[in-house]
Amino acid sequence: MTIDDWIDSYREFFLWFDSVVLFYVIALNIFYFAFVFSGWRTVHRYVALRPMRDYRYVGHSKLSMAVTILVPAYNEEKTIVPAVQALLRTQFNELEVVIVNDGSTDGTMRVLAEVFTLVPIDRSPRSGLTTKPVRGVHASVTERRVIVIDKENGGKADSLNVALNYSQYPLVCAIDADTIMDPGALARLVWEFQSDPDIVATGGIVRIINGSGVKGGQITEVRTPRDLLGNIQIVEYLRAFLGGRLAWSRWNMLLIISGAFGLFRRDVIISAGGYDADNVGEDAELVVRIRRQRAEQGLPCRITFFPDPICWTEAPSDLAALVRQRDRWQRGLGELLIKHRRMTFNPRYGRIGMLAVPFYWIFEFLEPLITVTGVTLVAVGFVLGLVDPFTFALMLSLVTFYGLFISLGVIMMEERAFRRYPNWRDLMHMGLAIFAENFGYRQYLAFVRLRAILRIRTSKSEWGENVRTGFHDEEFASDEQTRDPATTDPAIRR
Repeated sequence: MTIDDWIDSYREFFLWFDSVVLFYVIALNIFYFAFVFSGWRTVHRYVALRPMRDYRYVGHSKLSMAVTILVPAYNEEKTIVPAVQALLRTQFNELEVVIVNDGSTDGTMRVLAEVFTLVPIDRSPRSGLTTKPVRGVHASVTERRVIVIDKENGGKADSLNVALNYSQYPLVCAIDADTIMDPGALARLVWEFQSDPDIVATGGIVRIINGSGVKGGQITEVRTPRDLLGNIQIVEYLRAFLGGRLAWSRWNMLLIISGAFGLFRRDVIISAGGYDADNVGEDAELVVRIRRQRAEQGLPCRITFFPDPICWTEAPSDLAALVRQRDRWQRGLGELLIKHRRMTFNPRYGRIGMLAVPFYWIFEFLEPLITVTGVTLVAVGFVLGLVDPFTFALMLSLVTFYGLFISLGVIMMEERAFRRYPNWRDLMHMGLAIFAENFGYRQYLAFVRLRAILRIRTSKSEWGENVRTGFHDEEFASDEQTRDPATTDPAIRR
């Protein structure tokens, strides 16, 4: 085959792949528009009904369903105490916090023992999920709601299963140890369960705490960080929650509840077999497994996303930590899709099997493969003179501006309902981020996610090794004065 023949063959393949990518991008953008449109309607309805919902009564009533908060901890010495202190400030009547130290190699267990004055107790497990051996169960002398379990290292999923075994209440809230929860968030989620008996799980918005002020385990002022990486992640989180999960929840097709913040019926998790310790994305896999099991058993199943409950988590502050996080997310998605591949285009599972699972296969799992292939072919096409610069610039501009439109729509939703970022400088930071992420950031993460796909069968499930900077006890002064938390929390103002 001559060089000219090779170029002709490449040109034919390039034109074919270009048509495939064009159809793919159009379909994906239609979905994104549907997500944002549905999310906007959901937020509008929620804001209209919000004054009629008395979440404070749910939090203080003795008739409300009791909750156990599950806190798996591995090497969380810097963040565990303020996180637990924030949980104990939760405005909820009947609550216990079960912290599981998963064989930490730092001072996690030591700081817990010092701050909460732990003593060993005898407490029998209430279910039989298989886990790594438990070294001891401890109760706090100073805080009756705190239970600390020390166990051999087995990973996050194994830690959650230990906490499930020892929890005593009908609802369980899985939350990361590096997470700070708003005081009124739990009551709002419990309201969902008490309003609809078919709900088996619900999740809330997870926000990034980087740049905000924290004092004594409490948010003192919400601010965006100074670095571009942190602001890009804030926009990503808003887009994922308000521009994605709200719509999936409205259509009753939600497949993911963030491991950082989710509330479940304990008996449903136990019946499903607990968290899968062999899956990197144990939180999402559990939700899919619950969906599958209840569909096969003919049981009602509503899994929802609630826009108002807020918890705050520390996002990766450097590129290496971000790469590890996104690698883990992509491998977890691939593992759960492969494990539950029977659901794909299977009418037995209704709209979940016919639409939600295929969407995640095509537009989430395979997206980095298409992106990397497209970038590579375009680069080769430029070298061979097959790409018209004007047409390429026009298409790139259209895609970029449409992405900006979607992201701006999500930020407008946040402003419409919650206004968690009251300073105009924060909005400018996010505006710069939604523009900058299109040039290098997304393309680089596509390569990272593609590598993760290739590593699915060779990498084992393990705790991420993100370096924590910790929640610093400092307050950020606003333009006028330091805000009191009671004036900055929309839930308290209501």
